[in-house]
Amino acid sequence: MTFKAEYIWIDGTKPTAKLRSKTRVLADGAELPVWGFDGSSTNQAGGSSSDRVLKPVFTCPDPIRGGSNVLVLCEVLDIDMTPHASNTRAALVEVAEKFADQESWFGIEQEYTFFKEGRPLGFPLGGFPAPQGGYYCGVGADEVFGREIVEKHLDLCLEAGLAISGINAEVMPGQWEFQVGPAGPVEVSDHMWIARWLLYRIAEEFDVAATLDAKPVKGDWNGAGAHTNFSTKAMREGYDPIITACEALSANAAEHVKYYGADIEERLTGHHETAPWNKFSYGVSDRGASVRIPWQVEVDKKGYIEDRRPNANVDPYQVTRLIVGTCCAALEKAGQV
Repeated sequence: MTFKAEYIWIDGTKPTAKLRSKTRVLADGAELPVWGFDGSSTNQAGGSSSDRVLKPVFTCPDPIRGGSNVLVLCEVLDIDMTPHASNTRAALVEVAEKFADQESWFGIEQEYTFFKEGRPLGFPLGGFPAPQGGYYCGVGADEVFGREIVEKHLDLCLEAGLAISGINAEVMPGQWEFQVGPAGPVEVSDHMWIARWLLYRIAEEFDVAATLDAKPVKGDWNGAGAHTNFSTKAMREGYDPIITACEALSANAAEHVKYYGADIEERLTGHHETAPWNKFSYGVSDRGASVRIPWQVEVDKKGYIEDRRPNANVDPYQVTRLIVGTCCAALEKAGQV
């Protein structure tokens, strides 16, 4: 008897990495072995020395193939078994372990857009639909497009045991969101990458492409983000640490934006529920701020913050590493742990 293991990894494509995968058939009960691939075909090696290593780091049931088959998320290593330059997970693990005592939690809101035949799902041929507004959390065939894909994706994420916590239609036709979390920085990132892979894979069956482009349609349409909700144990117990975290993000704003996704300046314009990419602000209940403090958090004097800057195409390993590193270091320095 055998089972299929779908090895999944993040490639070296710039400015936005892609997901890759291939299947290995293994004997029942076999350990998942380290495997290899041709890095010259994934922007992770030159042709003269192209072998790269796949190291399994997270496994879950394969909800597409079913049975005992599994999905296997891998880190990419060089042949000396050190992290490859494109391996951003290894750096996150180091930072997460350093500040593990602060018990960081994340919830990431992943927006994305369905495309078919070169235009967003629901856009008429050669024109535009009605202006955005009625599509957000909408219902009805004239306002919602792609629901059958979204529902199947949700079901499969749940079957895989991922920490998916919700879905909703977004403000543009063919645009949707799913949320992953709350979970720790490494877990939420691993689950997000697998959830993305499942989204692409399921959309294949409908002959539809799912894109994480930050500004999929130019003009008076919202972009696509990955709003990142964050808290530590101290933030969940008091308000002063929340302000400390916001001030720390302000002091490191330029460094964060650099890694918050390609074409961020096209999305963070100061319009369409965004703050300008080069101006940091935070405020209570303010969706036009870089970082929002939910109104209930101010009332309760404890809770979490929402960094609204990350693009839909952000690498979750990068955004969680930066937020943990920046906020937890500041909280530690302030004695708010």
